[in-house]
Amino acid sequence: MTTGVQRVLAELEGVLPAHGLVTDPSQRETYACDGLAAYRVTPALVVLVESAEQVAATVRACARHEVPFVARGSGTGLSGGALPHADGVLVVTSRLRTLHEVRAEDQRAVVDPGVINLAVSRAAEPVGYYFAPDPSSQQICSIGGNVAENSGGAHCLKYGFTSGHVLALDLVTPDGEQVRIGTEAPDSPGYDLVGTFVGSEGTLGIATRAVVRLTRLPEEVRTALGGFPTIDQAGAATSAIIAAGIIPAAIEIMDALAVEAAEKAVSCDYPEGAGAVLVVELDGPAGEVAHEFAEVERLCREHGCFELRVATDAAERAEIWKGRKSAFAAVGRISPDYIVQDGVVPRTALPAVLAEMGRISAERGVRVANVFHAGDGNLHPLVLFDAAQQGATERAEEVSGMILDLCIRHGGSITGEHGVGADKARYLPRMFTDEDLDTMQLVRCAFDPAGLANPGKIYPTPRLCGERPRRVGAADPAHAGPAGAAVDLEGVEVF
Repeated sequence: MTTGVQRVLAELEGVLPAHGLVTDPSQRETYACDGLAAYRVTPALVVLVESAEQVAATVRACARHEVPFVARGSGTGLSGGALPHADGVLVVTSRLRTLHEVRAEDQRAVVDPGVINLAVSRAAEPVGYYFAPDPSSQQICSIGGNVAENSGGAHCLKYGFTSGHVLALDLVTPDGEQVRIGTEAPDSPGYDLVGTFVGSEGTLGIATRAVVRLTRLPEEVRTALGGFPTIDQAGAATSAIIAAGIIPAAIEIMDALAVEAAEKAVSCDYPEGAGAVLVVELDGPAGEVAHEFAEVERLCREHGCFELRVATDAAERAEIWKGRKSAFAAVGRISPDYIVQDGVVPRTALPAVLAEMGRISAERGVRVANVFHAGDGNLHPLVLFDAAQQGATERAEEVSGMILDLCIRHGGSITGEHGVGADKARYLPRMFTDEDLDTMQLVRCAFDPAGLANPGKIYPTPRLCGERPRRVGAADPAHAGPAGAAVDLEGVEVF
């Protein structure tokens, strides 16, 4: 523990209860990674905050003693966004779980950052509303993490990402000040600070409360599962549905390898022999849904669907979604290790990109299971490997990077909803020029000129904020590789 962290700990001992300060090495190791478990760094100190005031006190102490800090919610992120700093403080917000109010008349809910995503919908459902952003991890991920990563989910095609559902935020700035940004009114004058903060991955401060927009429960929901001989046919059906002017609430594709994993994990009973399955969900007024569903059924049949199942109630709908929602974790049944990738391409580029991914997979001898939000081209290729085999990890990482390059070449992005974090910072210059990155860094520096808030994430370093550079050694998590492997950067200046 560095002198700076020791001083922070001494200050906080007079502010937080003893159980809120985790110093035991084995307990700190519990927080060494988020959902991207290949990257691990043990934090110097873990602080389990229970109020916004405790968050502010912790950040103020870090600012006074020039100690970096990282915010963490449920730890379900998949890009290393909550990867701790070896010489820093990890601020855990999962105990801030008060759902303050649900106001149906205003279509609003006021929640703490540790409130679980699905809990918001369950609280709003009795009054006819729900929270639309629904990551696959919605049973365990928290609103604070959703805000940090601008999470999406299966229904983001029709309803958009978290950024479209956050009206105002209470936050602690990197110098420890408590402020509110945004308003509960439909539109806020001036710069869109909420839009800037959402998706900033903890680099601009820590959210301590959110006012979120609720969506009216639809009159009718109809969910169908289609089995197709090939993934190309499922993709063609998707394009035809969108081209017909139908915007489903969700439209998802899983290939045969992903289906195999889901079957072994949750026995989802998807159509036997399918090269791919397509999940289509429509919602809205009953008459409109009935008309659109007839068109969806026709288009699926025209493009080779050999089996189409339609859910008749909520229980059957949940059964259809069970395989898709479990896909990421399910892959562990068919591979000891895997990388969950997250790239985006224009929907029309899907056939070419999937074909190229298949070629890369075959050439490199690395299996890739595909699960994706077909409607908006958000790919989630799962790169499978066995770390116990020599060179397997390196081959998997190579394939993972080639997939991101492929997305960029086809006019897409290196991430759709998982964020950049520690894992993808090195790929950002492939999308943006140095001038672009320097301009983005100016925004970050306006919030955090000392560079203490989640340092080393998103932007490749060094980048200048105008402050005196910090000197870091080999243990700096900004440069940690898989399983904590670090590059020797003793004396490198990080801005």
